[in-house]
Amino acid sequence: MDKIDFSKLQADLDGSIHTDLLNKAIYATDASVYRKLPQAVVYPKTEADINKLILFAADYNLGVIPRTAGTSLAGQCVGEGIIVDVSKHFTKILDLDVEKRQVRVQPGVIRDELNQYLEPHGLFFGPNTSTSNRCMIGGMVGNNSSGTTSIQYGVTRDKVISIKAVLSDGSTALFQPVTEELFKQKSAAANLEGKIYSKIYNALAPIEVQEEITREFPKKNIHRRNTGYALDSLIETSLFRESETDFNLC
Repeated sequence: MDKIDFSKLQADLDGSIHTDLLNKAIYATDASVYRKLPQAVVYPKTEADINKLILFAADYNLGVIPRTAGTSLAGQCVGEGIIVDVSKHFTKILDLDVEKRQVRVQPGVIRDELNQYLEPHGLFFGPNTSTSNRCMIGGMVGNNSSGTTSIQYGVTRDKVISIKAVLSDGSTALFQPVTEELFKQKSAAANLEGKIYSKIYNALAPIEVQEEITREFPKKNIHRRNTGYALDSLIETSLFRESETDFNLC
């Protein structure tokens, strides 16, 4: 791969970017046995930083590897593109709605620290990994983390209500439960979010596809089903059959 000039990106960021061998070597591994030397390591400070970073990566055809604590055991957060470490600056618990039992956090919040915050309110975040004193919510969402209490309280996927995401074209989308009417509106939008909704629908709408998913996907009582997408859950929403559960890409 040709050498990439990251100086312009650094000038545009509020955060920092590191291309020296030491930093790249540190981020070439996680808790797995895999090793991939990245092109650069970035510590974004703002959402705008992430937007600029994604557009830069697209221009140079680079992969973007989001990362928090790096406790992954299967190489999920190593790669040859740009490591985006959000554990440095995206660490805030933003708000708590005790009545709804919902909390909004940034991806760099440590799981145990979240539960320390929730404990006075009689609440806790259920998935309990072996690395709970250092793993972070962003990684738990990406990995659909489970742990010793998941049979009783569910895996991470079961707890996610909405996600504010920066898409591959640098645009921002809020993924959350949507009614059939709202789904139609989103699918008609002439942007990347609209394309995501319409393509998901076109892929899952055929009855034969739904039947194959039902037939071939792992049984529901297998909690640790984190490889790939939960298409079996999506086809059970009100978009495809009579159900009280709204469609939610989270």
